[in-house]
Amino acid sequence: MALGVILSSFGRALAQAGDRRFLRVLLIGLGLTIALLLGLSWLVVWGVGALVPDNVSLPFGRSIGWLDEAASALSLIGVLLLSIILMVPVASAFTGIFLDDVAAAVEDRYYPYLPAPPSLPLVETIRDSIGFLFLIVLVNAVALVLYFFVGPFAPLLFWAVNGFLLGREYFQLVAMRRLGRAGAIAARRRHGGVIWFAGILMAAPLTIPIVNLFVPILGAATFTHIFHALEDAR
Repeated sequence: MALGVILSSFGRALAQAGDRRFLRVLLIGLGLTIALLLGLSWLVVWGVGALVPDNVSLPFGRSIGWLDEAASALSLIGVLLLSIILMVPVASAFTGIFLDDVAAAVEDRYYPYLPAPPSLPLVETIRDSIGFLFLIVLVNAVALVLYFFVGPFAPLLFWAVNGFLLGREYFQLVAMRRLGRAGAIAARRRHGGVIWFAGILMAAPLTIPIVNLFVPILGAATFTHIFHALEDAR
C-alpha cells in the first residue's frame, strides 16, 4: 500500500518534470545555491589567508613563505568537497521558499477540484527554509565525520539521514498549505514511517551527478501527491 502510493506519486511527478513552473523553481534554487557556495568558498579562503601569516620564521634564520598559500588551497579543496555533499540538500532548502509554486502546479494538473489554499506569509516560508538549511548543514556536517567510521555503510547512512530530513521537510511544507502548521505536524506524525521511506527513495539519487540536481523539484512534487493520497484516504 505505502510503496504503491510512493511509486505512483513519483511517477506522476516525473511525468510533470517538464512543467514550466518546475523548471523556473529549479533554476532559481540552483542559482541561489551556487551563489551561496561560491560565496562561502571565497569567505573561507579569504579568512584562512588573513589568519595564516605569509612567512613563518624557523630557527637558524630560515623561514617558510608558502604556508598561507598551502592553507588557502587546502581550505578551498575542503569547501569544494563539502559543497558536493551539501549541493542538493542546500538546493532543497532554497526550493522550500518556492515550494508553493511546485505544489500549485501539481494541484492544478491533478487536483483541479480543490479550493485555493490560504496564502502562507512569505516571511514564515523563508524562516522555515532558513531553519531547514541550518539543520541540514549541521546534521550532514556531523554525518560527514561518521562516514569515516561506518566504512562501506556510509551510503546507507547518507540515505537514511537525508531521507529523514527531506521527507520531514517536504511533507510538512506541503501539508502546511492545506492544514496549517499544527495540522501539518500532526499529519507528519501520523504518517512518519511512510514519509521517511519516501524520503530515502528521494535521497538515493542524491549520489548520482546531474540527476541529483532534479531531486528537490521532483521531491516536492512527489510529496504533494503523497500528502493528498494519505490524507484523502483517512
